[in-house]
Amino acid sequence: MQKKIIIVAVVLLILVALAGGALLNLLNFAARPGSVEGVEQDVVIPPGRGLKATAADLHARGIVTDAFKFNLYARLKGDDKRIKAGEYRLSSSYSPKKILGIIVSGKVRLYRITIPEGLNLVQIARMMPAAGLGSEKRFTAAANDEEFAHRLDIPASSFEGYLFPDTYHFPRGVSAQKIIQTMVQRFRQVFKPAWEARAREIDMSVHQVVILASIIEKETGEPAERPLISSVFHNRLRRGMRLASDPTVIYGIKDFNGNLTRRDLKTRTPYNTYKIKGLPLGPISNPGAGALEAALYPADTDYLYFVSKKDGTHQFSKTYAAHEKAVRKYQLRR
Repeated sequence: MQKKIIIVAVVLLILVALAGGALLNLLNFAARPGSVEGVEQDVVIPPGRGLKATAADLHARGIVTDAFKFNLYARLKGDDKRIKAGEYRLSSSYSPKKILGIIVSGKVRLYRITIPEGLNLVQIARMMPAAGLGSEKRFTAAANDEEFAHRLDIPASSFEGYLFPDTYHFPRGVSAQKIIQTMVQRFRQVFKPAWEARAREIDMSVHQVVILASIIEKETGEPAERPLISSVFHNRLRRGMRLASDPTVIYGIKDFNGNLTRRDLKTRTPYNTYKIKGLPLGPISNPGAGALEAALYPADTDYLYFVSKKDGTHQFSKTYAAHEKAVRKYQLRR
């Protein structure tokens, strides 16, 4: 009897040792990268794909050296049911432990897109395919969806003016609606309550501020000039003068070819501020924080005119006579 007990104990010790060795081997596998020089690969895990198929795919790509051990390690950790669908950047230079952590946490690959200040809706839509964020057509359709705009409390038929210029990061397959919603949320973060109060103080709605800021953004590339440009437009609005802004006319021309003509200036559209009084129908670009602030806080001037010096800056004038002189100096002589 004692001999049998000893045999059983020895067998148990051997099994424990084997199990311990197997566990140690598995943990060693999980901690060590399969390759030192592995390059990153884009791996897509479709919705509904299980751990076994995922492990097999990772092994076929050379990202993990053993699909069975990867599968077993995930099950041991209780992560076999927790992997998330998406696109991931993975490499054989990552340890299996790190790889599992990435696909369980859902740290999917993000596509970066930087929207410069002053682009309009159409120009932003054209950036989407190159950034890997879907088609231009889908973005344009969503950005011009009036019902969607109203759901997000945009008081217009499109999102023009509210696609806030910034750098964004989105995952593969993100919808155009989600991209737009994120940009609108960023706009609302920037347009703080103090600015809303300021808009009321100068008797303007937020939407009117956005329209004016969109014009300021297009009129100058020199940040220091924005409050001066703003002062000209505020002064003109107070006096009932037309804004006479070329960028607004251009926005109202379908398929503009780059050549603004006298005929264009004389053609009445909802955006031709040479022909209509007050602000145009809507924003003509998507302004940044600087232009929005300038629209709210114009410089204290008596300027009513400005003309380009052809160096990125402008000459400002209080009278039409002074303006004509500046036009002759900076425009007609060339």
